[in-house]
Amino acid sequence: MNINKLVAISLFAILSLGSSLLSYGQGQKGVTIDKIIARVDNHYILSSELEEMYASYKAQGQKAPEKCQLLESLIINKMLLAKAEIDSVTVEEKEVDNELDGKMGFMIQRFGSEKNIVEAYGKSIENLKTELRGQVKDQKIVEKMQRTISGDVKITPNEVRKFFNSIPKDSLPYIPAEVEIGHIVRKGEVTKEQKDKLIQQLRDLKSRAEKGEDFAMLAQIYSEDLGSAKNGGDLNFAKRGAMLPEFEGAALALKPGEMSDIVESQYGFHLIKLIETRGAEYHSRHILLRPDYNKGTDMTDALNVLDSLRTLITTDTLTFAQAARDNSEDKETAEAGGLLQDRNTGLGLLTLDASMDPALYFAIDTMKVGDVSKPVSYRMEDGSSAMRILWYKSKSEPHTANLRDDYEKIAQIVLSNKRNNALEEWFKKAQGDVYISVEPEYKDCKILGLDTGDETWQAEK
Repeated sequence: MNINKLVAISLFAILSLGSSLLSYGQGQKGVTIDKIIARVDNHYILSSELEEMYASYKAQGQKAPEKCQLLESLIINKMLLAKAEIDSVTVEEKEVDNELDGKMGFMIQRFGSEKNIVEAYGKSIENLKTELRGQVKDQKIVEKMQRTISGDVKITPNEVRKFFNSIPKDSLPYIPAEVEIGHIVRKGEVTKEQKDKLIQQLRDLKSRAEKGEDFAMLAQIYSEDLGSAKNGGDLNFAKRGAMLPEFEGAALALKPGEMSDIVESQYGFHLIKLIETRGAEYHSRHILLRPDYNKGTDMTDALNVLDSLRTLITTDTLTFAQAARDNSEDKETAEAGGLLQDRNTGLGLLTLDASMDPALYFAIDTMKVGDVSKPVSYRMEDGSSAMRILWYKSKSEPHTANLRDDYEKIAQIVLSNKRNNALEEWFKKAQGDVYISVEPEYKDCKILGLDTGDETWQAEK
């Protein structure tokens, strides 16, 4: 039983929120009969979860594992969550917020804009984030449990060497050309003229509402948050901490029935009306107007900052890594000195082939190793416009795998194998700590290496 692979499968639909959202959106349109097919302590697995997980692979053009394997991976996922509860393993809410923001940023990039997402699912970005928050939190807890179980596993250079030497020479993999690329990103600024125009439009709408016009009707007509606009800007009840801090701060400063001044957030400009509060929850409406980043973005400051940084770097006055840490507005890469990472491996080596982002591929095609590019246009994951400079740090030519050039990759394989063994040992022990039941229709599946039998299979504490 390859536990690492099964856990990876169980996280697949959450980690690729694109397909999860597609499944979610489609699931709301049809009427289906759902039922519980497995239980792990107080965590349940529905038939719809299994089907949506299967559809996630199909939606991304990947060959889906057998449904028995998918069910087993879901049970493993729930086991990790159940044991986390028993062992009091939790994650910080801020960590969940950051992860969710990153996933939504990926979705915005995929759909082209927030507006496209809202139109596709008929829900505001805020509501989608609220509904997906639980999935992301479960993902983070599962990852933390994995680290708790196998995080102390270490490997030695001798183990890496021994593993490499055990591979037949004629079976060594061929490694394609790989590059290390860094970037420093600076966002464009929405022009003052556009900001002033949007703020004045919202103030005019506020004035109209104060004179008696229905706020909900104004939201239906003018709000660019299409998901809530059709419901008169209604965002329903939200728990404290679920909305953006600036939005929540303004909403909670109001009395029921009051309207806020104009509030700026990463999504645009809001006019908020508080309806009521209920304990730790509050109910509000809003009208949102969004800047047009294609027409109303001023790149002057971004261009000037990047030009200055490039001069300092190319004259050896400042290292690229330090410049990225201090100045890049891509926080995901800034801490790593601006180096881009392969999303699949987590390593700072990018395969130089058709899988690379075309804009990046053609940019470095005209550069030499060591070059720092002039500022070029860049689209952030959240859809906003930016500029960036690129650093072509290194390039490795295609070659047969060897310890000198590929030690890090080989070490990752050895470490993964060793962690897999630690996880398997943990699961053997953990099966006795949680209650597991699987419905008879899956009696032919080998769940966790055991025979479910003809009746509902149960593994009790």
